[in-house]
Parts: sequence; structure tokens; C-alpha cells
Amino acid sequence: YTQLAQDPNIAASCMTFSMCQGGLGNNAKVAVLGAAGGIGQPLSLLLKNSPLVSQLTLYDIAHTPGVAADLSHIETRAQVTGHIGPDQLGAALKGCEVVVIPAGVPRKPGMTRDDLFNTNASIVATLTDACARNCPEAMLCIISNPVNSTVPIASEVLKKHGVYNPNRVFGVTTLDIVRANTFVAELKGLDPARVNVPVVGGHAGKTIIPLISQCTPKVEFPVDTLTALTGRIQEAGTEVVKAKAGAGSATLSMAYAGARFTFSLLDAMNGKEGVVECSFVRSEETECKYFSTPLLLGKHGIEKNLGLGKLSAFEEKLVADAMGELKGSIKKGEDFVLNMK
Repeated sequence: YTQLAQDPNIAASCMTFSMCQGGLGNNAKVAVLGAAGGIGQPLSLLLKNSPLVSQLTLYDIAHTPGVAADLSHIETRAQVTGHIGPDQLGAALKGCEVVVIPAGVPRKPGMTRDDLFNTNASIVATLTDACARNCPEAMLCIISNPVNSTVPIASEVLKKHGVYNPNRVFGVTTLDIVRANTFVAELKGLDPARVNVPVVGGHAGKTIIPLISQCTPKVEFPVDTLTALTGRIQEAGTEVVKAKAGAGSATLSMAYAGARFTFSLLDAMNGKEGVVECSFVRSEETECKYFSTPLLLGKHGIEKNLGLGKLSAFEEKLVADAMGELKGSIKKGEDFVLNMK
């Protein structure tokens, strides 16, 4: 069992193991902004369930007192408080070490993640502004789509306040990795908890680049299967949007992925070594200002960017094909903050 818990793949992807990692003396204060929403509620439940969290503050524009009251009855140590509306946002953020942001509107059928830009851009800008004022040192984990634009938005807002630290701002792409692991495991008859596929690039459509050639354990697929698998990983979000038929987008799997990333970050902040997660961050690895690659996490956020590693010819083409869209999305985010009143 202890050997299993030391395997980063298994420890990261097995939520129950986080229940056994309480010997870290951790007293993290974590905020969830957008805590009453479709992702926010199950994400808050998973965070409440973890011994890594000692204080959990829940913020939204409605319903948070009820969500907080409900979660507060769970027999785990995290103290839960609910905060509602802009007047209470500062109090929710004071002293937080980690802030997770799933706030915003979800996709409906026929929408791209970019269609969410107009609504979610201002939400992320407003929430990041409050973080800059109330917890400038906190790690920011941004889930709100389009991540390819909202991470640059958050970064530019923090710059305006003079508190930007690129090692502490993360676009949560973990769901792409979780999906890749699951789909590869299904095709190969493996236990998904033991599969680890790095996914690089961005977090929308063709900017999502699964590096199947770097999968552990090593797997191989004929080119037509590989093409179909890559397409399924890239469009998996749309698969859920269609299946929900207007009732929203991925919420439960996203909450799981958001919790997985948050727990990895908390573990690393507590001094656990060898914690690696992919995330969309400020980067020098490609010609894009922001790019997702595997990152070694540490006490102060990103300890080391592990880069792209060795790519297959198939993957090199995927990276080249993603650049145009990714650059456009990044610029769109930066321009939004530039033109903000």
C-alpha cells in the first residue's frame, strides 16, 4: 500500500489516497470562487473531503451560504465558510494560500469555449483583481474557460497590481490528462489509475495535444487509431456538452480534475518531492507566451518546467498546427485587459 501511495501516477489519480496523506502537517486555506456552480459544488465537496485543507472558503454571487452549511456537516477537519456577493469577496480571499476559480458560464451545444469569452473574461478579471488585493501571494488555479485566454487575463491583471509571479498562476488542463489516461486505458485494457499521458499545448480543440508517445506504460497504436484517439481527447468536452443536451458541460469530471491538480499543488507546497502535473502557464518552451507542459511543482509553485520532451513526427505536426490558434487566444486575453476600463 505504501509503495502504491508513493507512485505519483497512482497517488495523483486516486482521490482516496489523498485521504491518507494527512501526515503533512498542512493547514492550507483554500478558496473556491464560483463555489455554487456545476463545477464549484462537487469541487468543494472533494476539497472538504481532504485532510490537506484546513479552511475552505466558498464564494459565489448566489447560494453559497447554503452550500457552505451543507458541506460544514461533513466529518472532516476543514472549516467551511460561505461568502456571497462582491462585498464579501475580500473576506473569502484574505489569507488564502490557494485560490481555485471555476466561476463563469458553461458551454451549450454548438458553442466553442471561445464563445464564452465575453462573459467569462470579465468574471476572471474581477476575481483576479480581488486576489491581487487580498491574497497577492496565493497560487491561482484557473478553470474558467476559455483557459487559453483567461490565464493571460489573470496574469495581466496581476501585473497591473505589481504582484504577478508566473510560477503561481496555473490554467487547469488536468481534465485533458484524465481523459487521455481513461481513453488509452479503455483501448488497451489497462487500469486507468496506472496510465499517465502528458497532454501539452492549450485547453481547447486542436490546441489540446496528447503525447501518446510519452505514455507510461509505453503503448502503441496504428496511425488511424492514434488519429481517432487524439481527436476524441481533443473533442471530449464537446462529447459531454452534446450528451447533456443543453444542461451544461463537464462538471463532475472537471471537479475531479480540479481537485487532483489542487491536491498535487498542496502536496508540493508541503514539501512532497517529485510532484509533476501538466498546466497551462507562462512559458519559454515554444514560441507561444503561454503553453502547457509537464511541470515539477514545489513549495513556491512551479519549480521547473520539464518542457516538451521528445516528440513523434505526428505530435510535432500537432504542435505546429496549434500555434496559430493558441497565439490568437492569448493575444485576445491580453488585449481584453489592455482595453479594460
